[in-house]
Amino acid sequence: MPDLKQAYKTIMDDHFTPAMEISFIDGDSRQTLRYEKVGWVVDGVRKGLRYGENPGQEAAVYKLVNGNLALGDVHSIDPGNPLASEPELLQTGKHPGKTNLTDADNALNILRYLQDKPCAIIVKHNNPCGVALGSTLAEAYYRANKADRLAAFGGCIALNRECDLETAKLIAENYAEVVVAPEFAPGVMDVFAEKKNLRVMRIGNMARLSEYAAKRVVDFKSLIDGGVVAQWSFSPLARKGSDFLPAEVTRKDGSVHKIARQPTAREMDDLVFGWLVEAGVTSNSVLYVKDGCTVGIGTGEQDRVGVAEIARDKAYRKLADWFAWEKWQTPYNELRGKFGEEDGKKKEAEVDEMSKAEHGGIAGSAMVSDAFFPFRDGAEVGIREGVTAIVQPGGALRDWDVIDCCNEHGVAMVFTGQRSFKH
Repeated sequence: MPDLKQAYKTIMDDHFTPAMEISFIDGDSRQTLRYEKVGWVVDGVRKGLRYGENPGQEAAVYKLVNGNLALGDVHSIDPGNPLASEPELLQTGKHPGKTNLTDADNALNILRYLQDKPCAIIVKHNNPCGVALGSTLAEAYYRANKADRLAAFGGCIALNRECDLETAKLIAENYAEVVVAPEFAPGVMDVFAEKKNLRVMRIGNMARLSEYAAKRVVDFKSLIDGGVVAQWSFSPLARKGSDFLPAEVTRKDGSVHKIARQPTAREMDDLVFGWLVEAGVTSNSVLYVKDGCTVGIGTGEQDRVGVAEIARDKAYRKLADWFAWEKWQTPYNELRGKFGEEDGKKKEAEVDEMSKAEHGGIAGSAMVSDAFFPFRDGAEVGIREGVTAIVQPGGALRDWDVIDCCNEHGVAMVFTGQRSFKH
């Protein structure tokens, strides 16, 4: 029987070339992007990625070092300013693999829009499981971890401020794979040194992360036959409340349907926050956010009602788990094992009722959808749980019905005019 655990400890040699060029050719005109392979010196040996998405898959990461692409009015990002493509490893833990970098990259993809306040993002399998703002970085991390304590296990934590001792000690209470920050305060690395498998990455360019908010890169997707789909990367056009559109539509019969109530200032803050987080969530997706923190994140579902329900159900389960952890320092799923079948079931019922009383934390939250609601039933999932405001792209044939649904329940709604799919 092979040692299956050993596969995850292997650092593969990769045979990818030291440099790569991609040219875009139009007649005699040629625009070339040049890349160089990235590696790190670990235990005296220079190596690239540990492996790709799975052990046994060779992989390499390249940084853009020369060239700039202009197609029409859109220009690619300038070379020489690497972020996740060349992080500085302060603590290697286990050698970094492809998923560590892509998780860090998607965290930065969201963080670039959320630079005004301390923010913490925990990413797992290239999706955020908790995103939160705070008056301090420690508060932001605490709230992000509370949003989904279970999924945060083994995640990638990205911080948009210098990691201070208070935040580091909170992080050290849990198991994380990666911590990314622009800088680390004195004493922080001593705390992290106790976590032997933790990778700690410093990205100095995070201080300029807001400059990347509207920058574009060429996004490549390889097909099974070796073909490639190339597209410009996504950038949300609505990044503040005034960029949203009033939810209003005129039907073919000439009747006008418009939202009766505009968002309050607090609701608008959450709608903006949620819409910017949405840019880093795999579609189909629906989010619930409240007071600058994610409450429930539904990702990758095939139908919109289903993903609204998944986000709802996750919110209920995660809040019940948090209550169990607060009361008994025990995960919800381990209550019966620790306290016995009968007493454990009683404790489950207790925290389930506590979560139910708060609608999983959804009551008073904002609902975010990456695409329009084709029917009112998707919005109704959140409305039944007490959401008070909704943001969605708009553009469905039955927008009027969703507007009427919101008006019937006193819910505010705005349109973005832009879909936010991410596949």
